[in-house]
Amino acid sequence: MKVSIGGPLKMIFRPWVEGLENVPAEGPAILASNHLSFSDSFFLPAVLDRKVTFIAKAEYFTTPGVKGRLTAAFFKGVGQLPVDRSGARGAGEAAIRSGIEVLESGELFGIYPEGTRSPDGRLYRGKPGGLARVALATGAPVIPVAMIDTEKIQPPGQVMPKVMRPGIRIGKPLDFSRYHGMDHDRFVLRALTDEVMYEIMKLSGQEYVDMYATAAKRQIAEAAKAEKEAGKAGREAEKAAKAALAQAEKDQADKEKSERTES
Repeated sequence: MKVSIGGPLKMIFRPWVEGLENVPAEGPAILASNHLSFSDSFFLPAVLDRKVTFIAKAEYFTTPGVKGRLTAAFFKGVGQLPVDRSGARGAGEAAIRSGIEVLESGELFGIYPEGTRSPDGRLYRGKPGGLARVALATGAPVIPVAMIDTEKIQPPGQVMPKVMRPGIRIGKPLDFSRYHGMDHDRFVLRALTDEVMYEIMKLSGQEYVDMYATAAKRQIAEAAKAEKEAGKAGREAEKAAKAALAQAEKDQADKEKSERTES
């Protein structure tokens, strides 16, 4: 996959990279990145010599038919690990177990602390469960990563990607051994996650928003729905006003006609 996908990606888009020396040549490490685009999971592994394992929803691996089998083969090839997302808590625990298994095998584990893609290019609050618990359970260093401009290559709704140079900045590894044995302390989980997000913010230059991206997406969807309903109500009101005006003009014409007849 590094040859068939990574090679063409690097040749066509020519991503620039800073901080490659911060990724260890061997041994476990967590790559914690911002998440701007679906393509993030392709550009980051493409510029590294080592395999990076991310987690992906199980539906990518279980869809029936030829297309489903091809999709499953593709995601396995690019290092995606299936996680059953039926039930939020179950999904979180599955992701944590998967991450721990990858790191205990001495490999690189990629994770997006925001939990979902940014809806507007800003950096959102990191979720404290997955990243922090995996880091504390394994003792693996956390390497902050910033993807730059990947959201501009293929914005939502755009079929053909725009050929341009995205960037990747890789920060220095963060050691959280001072929190050893405190993986059930929610304040420690929050502090660790916030420290990683701060480093990502410095690398990416993004505006930071102190709320979860999932909540922001809900607000955007609700606002769009309200705007749509307001537009519909406005159109209906305009239609009703035109009908009332037409009726008033008709009544006036009928009245004038009646007066002329009487006279």
